[in-house]
Amino acid sequence: MEYRALVAHAAGDLRVETRTLREPAPHEAVVAVGYGGVCGSDLHYHAHGAVGESVLRGPMVLGHEVSGHVAVAAADGSGPAEGTPVTIHPATPCGTCAFCAEGRQNLCPHTTYLGSAARFPHTDGAFAERHVVDAARLVPLPEGLAVRTAALAEPASVAWHAVSRAGEVAGRRVLVVGAGPIGALVVSVLRRAGAGEIVVTDLHERPLRLARELGATATFTGGAPEDLGADIAIDSSGAAAGLATAVRSLRRGGHLVQLGLPPKPEQPFPSGLVVTRELTVTGSFRFHAELSGVVAALADGSLVAEPVISHEFPLGEAETAFATARDAASSGKVLLRF
Repeated sequence: MEYRALVAHAAGDLRVETRTLREPAPHEAVVAVGYGGVCGSDLHYHAHGAVGESVLRGPMVLGHEVSGHVAVAAADGSGPAEGTPVTIHPATPCGTCAFCAEGRQNLCPHTTYLGSAARFPHTDGAFAERHVVDAARLVPLPEGLAVRTAALAEPASVAWHAVSRAGEVAGRRVLVVGAGPIGALVVSVLRRAGAGEIVVTDLHERPLRLARELGATATFTGGAPEDLGADIAIDSSGAAAGLATAVRSLRRGGHLVQLGLPPKPEQPFPSGLVVTRELTVTGSFRFHAELSGVVAALADGSLVAEPVISHEFPLGEAETAFATARDAASSGKVLLRF
């Protein structure tokens, strides 16, 4: 059968193309995609033809934040039945390396990820009306969880993993730098985890309003007070100025979680304060097993994510959707509808 997909060819060259669905293997299912969230990596492939060292060398279907229904179940009987609402885990680790054996599949160096140009041939994403996927990568949605909301499960899992990297957050004063979609979801995860104070900084007022709605107890435009004395700081901005704000706002013995990816690997960093304040510095990269827990928390209402969605566009208006998502001052998570 034929279906439409959103394909990046090069910087500035984004096309809605008609493709022919390939025959699934016995362990693969066909998903009728309902919604997909536009991520920063999708925006970078569109604007620059690359995300860091992952450079487009051929056409690639974008998208890794998707949900929908099983249109054709796996022929071998594995995975959800036809008609089941699902979200897709976008990572496929090798399953045999030392990291996979340790349960840290998010660090597997052989992982493929939907909509990623890290390898060639590229791994097509799921911004498409139909997507063939290993049935093992499907997570069924509990009753009551809307397919639209489930499009947030992937970025919410990124936020969930970052909070877990901070250690115990209950009762603690936590600073979140950057209140874009991921930062906003970090706030929601922190509230669910019982953080005592959640302080948020951003350059724009709209994301700060959203952060307050999701549970922030204080917000600041720009930086945060250097005498904040935060126990934990989670930087979701990836910017040198944001990272400096996070470090300077930590108390002695505090814990920094670096979640936001910087525009380039090397950038200024106040390392002297890491020494004199004896800070713990932790990185946070993607997620693995968290997706099922996030789906359950979205379904039972303990994790609030729906307000993060600011706009929704049909596939045919993808260019408008991407332009809207690039405007951080006026948008949150932008969804494509398939």
